[in-house]
Amino acid sequence: MENKPLNIAIGADHAGFELKEKIKGYLSSLGHTCTDYGTFSPERADYPDYIHPLASAVSSGDHDYGIVMCGSGNGVSMTANKNPGIRAGLSWKPELARLARAHNDANILALPARFIDEDDALEAVRVFLETPFEGGRHQKRVEKIKRGLA
Repeated sequence: MENKPLNIAIGADHAGFELKEKIKGYLSSLGHTCTDYGTFSPERADYPDYIHPLASAVSSGDHDYGIVMCGSGNGVSMTANKNPGIRAGLSWKPELARLARAHNDANILALPARFIDEDDALEAVRVFLETPFEGGRHQKRVEKIKRGLA
């Protein structure tokens, strides 16, 4: 369980803007630092413009974790996963967020803003940040993700 304050990157498109704002407040209440990569309004926006820089910053170690959201969560997850070293997990239930960390060592949580209620989203964030990677039998699989088809 993480006890130290974390440095979290957060980003969304227009569909995830309101949820992003709520999660920022929640992260602050937990004592974490939050860097917002945008979007900064509910006006239509293209998620790759925000998610690529966010994922790059997580990959480089500038942030401990990232949290991204769009309508379905799929677009932001796919975009984040194009960046080296990123393992973004799409979660619409807290248990999926736990498994993304415990089994896949996910470093970015992707949320489907149009398909998750606020309480489940906040609980998924809490669980994601508090769940350690189990390693063991899962470590070999994570190494294979990193290696790709090479």
